[in-house]
Amino acid sequence: MATVKLLSDDELSSEARAVFDDIREVRQSDFVNNFWRALAHDPKTLRRTWESVKEVMAPGALDPKVKEMLYVAVSVAHGCSYCIHSHTASARAKGMTEAEYGELLAIVGMAAETNRLVTALGVPVDAAFLVDGTD
Repeated sequence: MATVKLLSDDELSSEARAVFDDIREVRQSDFVNNFWRALAHDPKTLRRTWESVKEVMAPGALDPKVKEMLYVAVSVAHGCSYCIHSHTASARAKGMTEAEYGELLAIVGMAAETNRLVTALGVPVDAAFLVDGTD
């Protein structure tokens, strides 16, 4: 359950409405999800977050589907159910297959396990893995 009211379009300030208009234009969709509706209470944070998301998730060296899959992996690691669902849907819309999703989850699970083991065992980083040979 939300800790703030999710604002409808009729309840938006002019600043928040401008961000929602940009979200709709960039995404070429009328749908504005609940994350943005919760953030709309603070138009400054809404704008800053939207601008950052646009920049980070924009086409670049990584394929857009890969970016969404990475977002899913981090969301799983952080336990954010909302982001898991949102970015899994986005990754699927960008062509992620069920086989890719299965491998992604297997990697997340394996990384979580080996991360905990190496941390518990205090395994030092191999010099060969360091950029300049030092930690």
